[in-house]
Amino acid sequence: MRNERRLRIEVLQLLCQFDAGNDDAVKTTPLDFDEETSETSEPSEEAVQLAKLIWSERESTDGVIAQLTPEWPIHRQPIIDRNILRLAKHEIFADQTPSKVAINEAIELAKEFSTEQSPTFINGVLDAILNAEPSDAGSV
Repeated sequence: MRNERRLRIEVLQLLCQFDAGNDDAVKTTPLDFDEETSETSEPSEEAVQLAKLIWSERESTDGVIAQLTPEWPIHRQPIIDRNILRLAKHEIFADQTPSKVAINEAIELAKEFSTEQSPTFINGVLDAILNAEPSDAGSV
């Protein structure tokens, strides 16, 4: 697995922990998680820094997402979905990842970690963010 994918997974795990109110003792689950031992590991420093940055942007990001999903408010979205959206929006506007790659990676994360409907939902929201007017997208 590429390092970028592993980084995204770690950041996503951290964002979900922050979202659940656990931001003081964050740990990540390895990809080859053994349920019998339930061992976790320390996240990479890069993942922690990126997750903290994205978390600090969440109010702005959530405002953009909320405008595009009035029928499905942020608080009703699955925790994994809203954090995939936060991560992808950051990637799109940070100009470090091509937009189409960021969207594709978000869809792949949704396929792996969320519900059957999530990839379509995430694709639609991110496509709307990408195609919104710059002032509407609330670029961070």
